[in-house]
Amino acid sequence: MRGHMNNVSCVMFHAKQDIIVSNSEDKSIRIWDATKRTGIQTFRREHDRFWILAAHPEMNLLAAGHDSGMIVFKLERERPAFIVSADSLFYTKERFLCFYEFSTQREVQVLPFRRPGTLSLNQCPKTLSYSPSENAFLLCSEVDGGSYELYCISKDSYGRGDVQEAKRGHGASAVFVARNRFAVLDKSSNQVLIKNLKNEIVKKSVLPIATDAIFYAGTGSLLCRSEDRVVIFDLQQRIVLGELQTPFIKYVVWSDDMEHVALLSKHAIIIASKKLVHQCTLHETIRVKSGAWDENGVFIYTTLNHVKYCLPNGDSGIIKTLDIPIYITKVSGNTIFCLDRDGKNRTIIIDATEYIFKLSLLKKKYDQVMNMIRNSQLCGQAMIAYLQQKGFPEVALHFVKDEKIRFNLALESGNIQIAVASATAIDEKDHWYRLGVEALRQGNAGIVEYAYQRTKNFERLSFLYLVTGNLEKLSKMLKIAEVKNDVMGQFHNALYMGDVRERVKILENVGHLPLAYVTASVHGLHDVAERLAAELGDNVPSLPAGKVPSLLMPPSPVMCGSDWPLLRVMRGMFDGVLDNTSRGVADEEEYEAADADWGEELDIVDADGLQNGDVAAILEDGEAAEENDEEGGWDLEDLGLGPEAETPKASINTQSSVFVTPTPGMPVSHIWIQKSSLAADHAAAGNFDTAMRLLNRQLGITNFAPLKSMFLDLHTGSHSYLRAFSSAPVISLAVERGWTESASANVRGPPALPFKLSQLDEKLKAGYKLTTTGKFSDALRTFVNILHTIPLIVVESRREVDDVKELIIIVKEYVLGLQMELRRREIKDNLARQQELAAYFTHCNLQTPHLRLALQNAMTVCFKAKNLATAANFARRLLETNPTIENQAKAARQVIAAAERNMTDAAQLNYDFRNPFVICGATYVPIYRGQKDVSCPYCTSRFVPTQEGQLCNVCDLAVIGADASGLLCSPSQIR
Repeated sequence: MRGHMNNVSCVMFHAKQDIIVSNSEDKSIRIWDATKRTGIQTFRREHDRFWILAAHPEMNLLAAGHDSGMIVFKLERERPAFIVSADSLFYTKERFLCFYEFSTQREVQVLPFRRPGTLSLNQCPKTLSYSPSENAFLLCSEVDGGSYELYCISKDSYGRGDVQEAKRGHGASAVFVARNRFAVLDKSSNQVLIKNLKNEIVKKSVLPIATDAIFYAGTGSLLCRSEDRVVIFDLQQRIVLGELQTPFIKYVVWSDDMEHVALLSKHAIIIASKKLVHQCTLHETIRVKSGAWDENGVFIYTTLNHVKYCLPNGDSGIIKTLDIPIYITKVSGNTIFCLDRDGKNRTIIIDATEYIFKLSLLKKKYDQVMNMIRNSQLCGQAMIAYLQQKGFPEVALHFVKDEKIRFNLALESGNIQIAVASATAIDEKDHWYRLGVEALRQGNAGIVEYAYQRTKNFERLSFLYLVTGNLEKLSKMLKIAEVKNDVMGQFHNALYMGDVRERVKILENVGHLPLAYVTASVHGLHDVAERLAAELGDNVPSLPAGKVPSLLMPPSPVMCGSDWPLLRVMRGMFDGVLDNTSRGVADEEEYEAADADWGEELDIVDADGLQNGDVAAILEDGEAAEENDEEGGWDLEDLGLGPEAETPKASINTQSSVFVTPTPGMPVSHIWIQKSSLAADHAAAGNFDTAMRLLNRQLGITNFAPLKSMFLDLHTGSHSYLRAFSSAPVISLAVERGWTESASANVRGPPALPFKLSQLDEKLKAGYKLTTTGKFSDALRTFVNILHTIPLIVVESRREVDDVKELIIIVKEYVLGLQMELRRREIKDNLARQQELAAYFTHCNLQTPHLRLALQNAMTVCFKAKNLATAANFARRLLETNPTIENQAKAARQVIAAAERNMTDAAQLNYDFRNPFVICGATYVPIYRGQKDVSCPYCTSRFVPTQEGQLCNVCDLAVIGADASGLLCSPSQIR
């Protein structure tokens, strides 16, 4: 066998096929037919000689070592082509088309599609299409650049092995679109040929996008794939039914009802509706291999080593780990039917409980959720974390036995009773503290008190009694501090109670006689002050003259009592029903815990650490009478109204005591709206609806999503908020623009706004700098942000209005140019389009340094593509700008010298620099002088007429061709 041009380094026989693999120092690997002794295929490298070969003992993999490393490769594609129809599976295996019935698991060969003895690599069918009514098959392969074979057979002939004569044709893809019609893609003319079962052309249709593959999308419709998008095309009406931006799609899987579709790319899954409305996108780090829909609308898919699921909202998880890659054909209940790489049918039993549970939660089928909780073993940190993330901590609460996790979930769900039970079981200081914080947030003062008692947090307990107005227990806290010899605790409690004599006593006992004397003197305790002055002698401190002292008393609480008033809330769907505890005694304990007054628990506080005896001895005062009170447990207090005879009579002359509430004035936000026609002022006032209407009328803006955060910034930035005290609402104060102390209190100014023209000038400079350094994506984001901010800018003078309008033109040019440049960098396989986009970039109105860089870039791209005449034009334009960098001028002169020897272009471009033009902001094609165009009412970008009514691609705000009155950004424009 001859073929190598240099020494043969290694030769080996293939383990499964009659082929020989060899490599050589001629930088090639060759595949030989061992029977016919002829070459089948050749792999080459440009600069590396091959030296050694090795085959994987089990998998279809070969490895070859060369000068600079090693490559691992397959000889041919391992995924079998298959199609599912109702209860039937048709698939290719070796050289046969096979049939498999899911219900009976019967498997037969339908027909051979390749004659015995023929050996070829990568010529097996890549896709398979089936017409059930006609029992016709389309097998598409990559032979001869793309071809198909059409077989029409009777179901009676299954298993006979008869060689059927196929109808053949050329085409990149072929699929059935009706009972007896199929579509063939002709990539050269970008159209589909509709053929009948006689392989005769019935109709032709031009496709709406540059299509490289077509897929079935329902009767009479095709899903057309390009490099970065898919569209659904109706062959009858010849219209696009849906379009979606996607990565490069490899496989398309429709649900049984054709309502949803899964688009599978190399590392992503996109779920969409039948009209290609995007629902969710799932990214994988390992290659996605296959997928199928189950009867519940969950998409089950495989990667190289896992079976996974994807819910309609994008949630995903692992179902099973795989030993070998498989290709799912159908999912039925807990059974997955699949093919392996050898074309063998397999069934895999899975546990669907997890994703069915999540799906039931998603669809709010709570009866199914409760049934699954009772009857299944759902547990694990992942499930608990999922329930927390989705807002069902009360459900997660019933999955766990660990008290610490139950405590965290109870706090998150607001179930304070379970949190108390868990904290009691854990009995750690940190958990009691967190319980107190949550109870305080809920206004449950009883549990807050209990938590502080358990942690012996006397300082917080004292302050709690202060804010709840429980002065009786506050006095007991003073006694406890005295027993514990806690001087600071004593003093704080005395301050809280306003007890001046106690404060003087504490200061005197600790030796601070001067402070004790001052306290007694300023509060009028003259007898104590005289006694202390005698003890101090000559060290009596002097008091400031002319000052009128007043007693410092703590403010009286607005509400006095145990708990804050709480809303009555209906029991949730999961409350009580999911409770694992038995009823009876547990119910009594639950009600007891709920209704008990925890206020008196202070009496049984642990006395550990107290130095001067039991606290109970201190607190027993006044409580002996309560022990024998038959109503003591209910704490029914006397109303304190006194005898009826002592009830005061109403005054006869009450007219003078009547308080008349002043009439409320107009809110400042309403004044701002009435006085201004500027959208920014309306947004600052919080009236987003009128702000959006103004922007629509003035600038034709319809897409307000990019402006949402700015609307919120305007509203919050023009207001300040004052909190008076806990039971009163927050007071909102308007912040006015240009306010001075001399301004009249009755005249309201316009709102203060966070966005200023000077900020946009700084952003513009930052965008210039990013453009110079070649960070085009960051620069584009900066310029687009400027375009989004300008509609909400307010300036004062006419000159500044002109500056704003000029800024729109400047930024628009950069956005358009950078979009084209980024698009050019994405294009890899269209050299002519790369040159055109580089050329159009030079016609944007840029700063001179950026124009030089754009010209140099276009000159380089065209010169490398052998378009010398066009490159020379850019070189001359570059020299006309008098470049300051010598390398730029030198390169331009070299290009001109090379072009003068051969002033030709290798490719024809859609670019005529002699004819003035503007660039379409959507299609990036030139609109020459005299041709019709439409423009964006906001950024003034120009577009071809077919783009009218579409969203502007440059500003992403306004509708192209819409009627608008113009930018309004200053009060001076209204006067």
